[in-house]
Amino acid sequence: MNPTLDQLTREVRTIVQFAETELKKLPIEKLNQRPANGGWSLLECLEHLNRYSNYYNPALEKALATNSSAKGNSEITLTWIGKKSVEMIAPNNTKKHKTMKKMNPQGSLLHASVVDEFLKNQQQLLSLLQKSGQTDLGKKAVPVEFFRLLKMNIGETLLFMVLHEQRHFLQLQRILAEVTTRRNAAA
Repeated sequence: MNPTLDQLTREVRTIVQFAETELKKLPIEKLNQRPANGGWSLLECLEHLNRYSNYYNPALEKALATNSSAKGNSEITLTWIGKKSVEMIAPNNTKKHKTMKKMNPQGSLLHASVVDEFLKNQQQLLSLLQKSGQTDLGKKAVPVEFFRLLKMNIGETLLFMVLHEQRHFLQLQRILAEVTTRRNAAA
């Protein structure tokens, strides 16, 4: 595997560990508790990521299956759509972005099973990262979710997915800190 894919794999494993050790143990009322600023709850944040995974994981699986024997670019290169997508969702970009309606879970009735689905999606993403080591990462093969006529290459799609999760991982940590503080203050 190349160093970039190794790093992306480590990032996903960190997020998985956080979900397993911090989120799985919380009661449902804490998982659904919104922060004081009115943002998403922990479950809404995870459900948002699940919705992206439900689109991009199968799209990546298909792209990898049809390009698995391809030899070529083993480095992640960004096309203009990939660059814009990555810049927009990068964890260090603190600008808020409006979420597309179908990807916005706010107000949904969510259960603790959202955490399990998230963990299942992360295991699938880890598998996709591993499989991607045997393909041409520069192959344009993954339709962009909001405009499927545009395609991102395999490598930038993987990068987009992990950076998007990292962005929300930071959000999850902030929400958890507030939920934990509220719980301790009430005790």
